[in-house]
Amino acid sequence: MIEVFLNAKNNQYHVDLKEGDVGKYVFLPGDPGRVELIASLFDESWAVAENREYKTYTGTIDGIKVSVCSTGIGSPSAAIAVEELSRVGADTFIRIGTAGPMQDYIKKGDVVIGTSAIRDEGTTRQYMPLEFPAVADISVTNALCEAAKKLNKTYHAGIIQSKDSFYGEVEPETMPLAATLKERWQCWVAGGALASEMEAAAIYVISSIRKLKAGCILNMKGSMEETIKVGLEAIRILEKQSKES
Repeated sequence: MIEVFLNAKNNQYHVDLKEGDVGKYVFLPGDPGRVELIASLFDESWAVAENREYKTYTGTIDGIKVSVCSTGIGSPSAAIAVEELSRVGADTFIRIGTAGPMQDYIKKGDVVIGTSAIRDEGTTRQYMPLEFPAVADISVTNALCEAAKKLNKTYHAGIIQSKDSFYGEVEPETMPLAATLKERWQCWVAGGALASEMEAAAIYVISSIRKLKAGCILNMKGSMEETIKVGLEAIRILEKQSKES
């Protein structure tokens, strides 16, 4: 462990956590305000730490130790979360968040499970060349799909876009790069990208190179609680598979 990145309590500098504070499975919402909602669906939960955009609760589901830690908005802060959480024992991450649908057939209330992410952000370029793909772990993705089926939740699995600029997407006409932004968006849609968000690419790339596992489930303006329940069921599936292997 590199001590220069520890705080005065000898915890990880940004997330303020130490070994034992979190489970191996960690949910990663962007919004700190969603941490309590996710934790409320655990069988039991308790607050562990809160520093900057990183709020962490730990608890159990069916006896499995799990945690939830907010990442804040965007790939830079999400990258810090994965790096520091992995240093205190986490090895499997599920991003749970909201996203904008990119295909007309995706309806309000559906969920999107990101099998891979377009690296339309800058953080991962500090880790790997652009040719390196941002891909979710297949076991986590399959568990999310299986969980959605089990809970009768309509889902779409495929490529998602991870961007750096929210307003560059929703108000491209106000940007000097308006023509370029619109053209790139049309390319992503034509290529079949399902949804647009801001963190998954970093979570995927860092998990790949650090030998971790990661997946992502995104809510399309429906019930966040239903989306979270799919994530919880996926953890149960992964834990069962782990014990059987």
